[in-house]
Amino acid sequence: MKSIETAKRKKDFAAVPFLSPALISILILSILPIVYTVYIAFTDYNQYSKGVVNFIGIGNFIEVFNGPFSKVFFPVFLWTLVYSLLSTIGSFFLGLIMAVLVNNENIKERSFYKAILVLPWALPGTVAVLSFQGLFNGTYGAINNLLISMHLIIKPIPWLTNPTLSQLVVVVVTIWLGFPYMMNVCIGALESIPNTFYEAADVDGASKLTQFWKITLPSLAQTAYPLVITTFAFNFNNFGSAFLITQGLPSRPGTQFAGYTDILASVNYRLSMTFGKYAIAATISIIIFVVLGSISFVQMKASRQFEEVN
Repeated sequence: MKSIETAKRKKDFAAVPFLSPALISILILSILPIVYTVYIAFTDYNQYSKGVVNFIGIGNFIEVFNGPFSKVFFPVFLWTLVYSLLSTIGSFFLGLIMAVLVNNENIKERSFYKAILVLPWALPGTVAVLSFQGLFNGTYGAINNLLISMHLIIKPIPWLTNPTLSQLVVVVVTIWLGFPYMMNVCIGALESIPNTFYEAADVDGASKLTQFWKITLPSLAQTAYPLVITTFAFNFNNFGSAFLITQGLPSRPGTQFAGYTDILASVNYRLSMTFGKYAIAATISIIIFVVLGSISFVQMKASRQFEEVN
């Protein structure tokens, strides 16, 4: 018995040399940065520290939640939640609608339509986002020029300088970039639904809308729900769409750290790269992790994603 256990232990240790490159990479690129971020969050480290770093406990968390910085944190946090929810829900339902349409067997060109609709996903994200910056430009943007030529508006709309309109633009662009992924997920889920369900519903006289609510959506839930949660977490930290179009502008009155379209990720970037407030940025990073982890855990628990299949 001991010889068998010894042989098994030797076999396990034999895999260590092969796993060590990956383990070392994870340690250097993932674990150590996380530990260092947590350490910085409890210090006064900034660009003026010059190597002298003092441990201040939860002072940074107090400043974020109840100090001067709270006037910046809470409005940005609220906008980040709204942006993430609207972008995730919008991209999911737009993707679902497109999936239902192109999944119709009566459409002969549906393969062509699938290829066209997947283009936003195939394009490099940075290029697509920056192109929208030009399209929505208030002075020479193609969207304003088109609307003026169609006599729908008289003067250009300030898409990127009005707080509400700029936030709307960021949400719309994120939905446009995200719906092809949701469409592909929904297409795969729709094809797995047996046709006998719809045939039985037709026999019972159920309308197409009733079939959608009673058959299609419940069947999609188990497949799409974890991906929707993942997309929400991605949009919560979607630095590209939130920052590249507007650079966080227009400015919020009374603060230089955040604009109306800044989310927590872009505020973190501005705090660390522009203002050198590394301790506050690390603190916000921990808060983002706790918020996303808590939301994901609650939603996964509520949807019973952690339960084993009987």
